[in-house]
Amino acid sequence: MPETETDPQKIAEAAAKAMYEKDNASRALGIEIVEVGPGTATLAMTVREDMVNGHAICHGGLIFTLADSAFAFGCNAYNHVTVASGCEIAFVAPAKLGDRLTAVCREKILRGRNGVYDIDVSNQDGAPVAYFRGKSRQIKGQIVPGLTAKN
Repeated sequence: MPETETDPQKIAEAAAKAMYEKDNASRALGIEIVEVGPGTATLAMTVREDMVNGHAICHGGLIFTLADSAFAFGCNAYNHVTVASGCEIAFVAPAKLGDRLTAVCREKILRGRNGVYDIDVSNQDGAPVAYFRGKSRQIKGQIVPGLTAKN
């Protein structure tokens, strides 16, 4: 990709690719990028046996991690290094062994260096599992140096 790339979709894809290559946590959990775009990301994960807690349901921390990863890819899609400044999650239904969970991140607002993102986590049937809201803060740097990014 040329250093002068300005297409927002191509920038989002390049940023996601670069981030994913370094994201040992998401890769270790089998989290996959389904789709990315400016301010959006869809990630998926299958609940494995090592993700199930003592109640025979997916550990909430792992559902949180899936949602948090979708948040990270969504808010970094403009190629600005962006971190979480806060978040909250509501678990509305359990996920079980073998469930395929999908987290869809959508930007609600981005003003200056601050953003708010909503992430819906659902199972393979489309049933809601959790709702996550993340607040972001852009800091110095770019994911892929040299690409033009939204200001």
